[in-house]
Amino acid sequence: MEEKIVRTPHKLTLEGRQSGTMTGVRDVSSFDEKEILLLTADGKLLIKGEQLHVKRLNLEKGEVDIEGRVDCLTYLSRNTDKKEESLLKRMFR
Repeated sequence: MEEKIVRTPHKLTLEGRQSGTMTGVRDVSSFDEKEILLLTADGKLLIKGEQLHVKRLNLEKGEVDIEGRVDCLTYLSRNTDKKEESLLKRMFR
């Protein structure tokens, strides 16, 4: 039997810079107390702060809950593969 992975649209909710919920998350690339890097439906999302923790992770539903002090939210790219990106850049020079 095949497992179905439900892809939800990307949504980000931040409450008082102390906790947040994200949907549309495809993967957690890396995380530590100062930085969390998520791969979302809308690109890579870098979360910077202090005492950051991934409280709940459900990749089947594409949901992540975080807690800690959030200082910065940055979308890095819509592309998921840097090699593919550089290949396209080379093709269109």
